Amino acid sequence: MEKEKIYVHIADDHKILIEGIIAVLNTDENLAVEGYSLTGREVLNWAKNNKADVLVLDINMPEIDGIEVMRFFKSRNINQKTIILSSYDEPKLVNEMLELGIKGFLSKKSAGEHIIKAVKAVAKGKQYFSDDIQKGLFKLFIKEPETIAEGDDLTEREIEVLKLVAKEFSTPEIAMKLNISNSTVNTYKKSLRKKIKVKNAVGLAIYAVKNNIV
Repeated sequence: MEKEKIYVHIADDHKILIEGIIAVLNTDENLAVEGYSLTGREVLNWAKNNKADVLVLDINMPEIDGIEVMRFFKSRNINQKTIILSSYDEPKLVNEMLELGIKGFLSKKSAGEHIIKAVKAVAKGKQYFSDDIQKGLFKLFIKEPETIAEGDDLTEREIEVLKLVAKEFSTPEIAMKLNISNSTVNTYKKSLRKKIKVKNAVGLAIYAVKNNIV
């Protein structure tokens, strides 16, 4: 049975970079580039009749930058699966974009290595970050690793929830697997964030990987 194609839209102000990304994506028969935009305003116009599964978006765009594009999406409840591809990779910026709803972030220097995996992961609703971005996020989310609670400070149930969060299961999926309510799952997540001193699920996942919990 033939797999359904994943359609991608690319937004960047450098056409040569767009052509490079297209060339890489075209090496996978399950991916197809639906089109491209050269300015942020073009992205907003495209979004009115969007037919792509994943948007690959640069931050530094003419007219309207990528941050404003994401703010527009959030204000209009446009749930576009978006990967940021940028030369700006400061952890605080990455975190700001996460809060605006992005699903992935790649630095341009590692785009060729990660873009296909990132598109496929994000199309499935998962998050994806290149290795250098993950390291930066870890430093941001885990500010005092020597004082973070180790596994024996977490309850058995919290560890079960943490493992599932790190494996990118949704709250309803975790609730079903553990036979508990959604609100109970959210209570465990809140407790985990407080104990581990992180801000969100990305921080929990990074902690779980770093401490060999998954």
